[in-house]
Amino acid sequence: MTAPACAICGKPADPAYRPFCSRRCADLDLQRWLTGRYAVPAADDETPPDTDVEDE
Repeated sequence: MTAPACAICGKPADPAYRPFCSRRCADLDLQRWLTGRYAVPAADDETPPDTDVEDE
């Protein structure tokens, strides 16, 4: 069984930085999240606006 690969560069992962091989790759991944390069897709809310407002 082989060690898992680093999620950034593909080198064998270091248990201290799992799933990365080094602090550099871990920091690079964090930087990508913080700058918005990675994003979790979101769906728009499809519920219609409240239309139960009474006219005066």
